[in-house]
Amino acid sequence: MIKDKLHEPFEVLFKKVDECPIDGQTFSFFRLVYIVSGNGKQRVNNNQSNYKAGSLFLLTPDDYHTFDVESTTEFLLISFNNIYIQDNGLDSTCKQRMEFILQNANHNPGCILYNKSDKLLVKTIAESIIREYVNRDLYSKDLVQQLINTLIVIVARNIAAYLPEKISENTDEKAFDILQYIQTHIASPSKIRMNEISRHFGISESYVGRYFKKHTNETMQQYVTNYRTKMIENRLLHSDMRITEIAFELGFTDESHLSKFFKKQKGMAPSEFRKK
Repeated sequence: MIKDKLHEPFEVLFKKVDECPIDGQTFSFFRLVYIVSGNGKQRVNNNQSNYKAGSLFLLTPDDYHTFDVESTTEFLLISFNNIYIQDNGLDSTCKQRMEFILQNANHNPGCILYNKSDKLLVKTIAESIIREYVNRDLYSKDLVQQLINTLIVIVARNIAAYLPEKISENTDEKAFDILQYIQTHIASPSKIRMNEISRHFGISESYVGRYFKKHTNETMQQYVTNYRTKMIENRLLHSDMRITEIAFELGFTDESHLSKFFKKQKGMAPSEFRKK
C-alpha cells in the first residue's frame, strides 16, 4: 500500500477519470474530495457509501480510502497538511474551525454536507476553484486559498451540527454558540470556567450547566475534557511538536500537568501514545 505525502501546505487537483484517482493509498495529510459529476461508491476502511454529483468527503490521515467509479467522474481534490493549519495566515477563530474538523473527522464514509443550503454554496465555491485552477491567472493561488478557507468554515459548520451526539440542526442556537465559545477558548482555562461562560452568555451559573447537558447530553466538564484530549491526540499524531510545546499552546501549566491529564484520560503517557 502506498502512503502519499504532501510537499506543499496545500494542493489542488482536478481529474476526470473512469477509475479511482487515489486507489491503493493512505495519506499523511487531510483531503477534501468534491464530486463535480459522476457516481459510484466511496470506501473507507472496508466501509462504503454511495457518491454522486454534489457530494463532499473529508479523507483523514492513515485511513485506507478508495472510490469505485461506476460512471465517468470529475473529482476535485483539495489536500492540506499541518503546515497549512499553522502558517495559513488565518485568524484564531478560523484556526479553531480547522482544529474542529481535524478533531471530529469520524473516519467513516459518507458525504459531510448535512445542511442542504450549503450544498449549493459548496457547488459555487468548487466551480470557482476549478476555474482558477484551469486558468492560473495572476493571484489565482491567493484566490484559491481564500476559497479553501471558506470551504473549511462550511465543513466545520456541518460537522458541528452533529457533535456532540445529541446536537442536531434543531438544537437551540445558543447551545451552538457555547460550543463554539469553548472551542475558541479551549487553551485559556480561565475563560471556560462555568462562572465565566455564565457571565458571557447571560445565563445564571446555577442553570448554565443543566442547559448545556440538556442540549448536548454531556456535562460541560466532560465536553471540555474530551475536546482537550482530542487536541492533544491530534498534535501527538500529526505534528512534530514537543510535549512541552503542546502543554504551553493548550494552556497547561507545564509538561507534567499535561502528562498527568492525558494519562488519566487515555491510560498512558503522551510519549507512549505517540510511539504506539
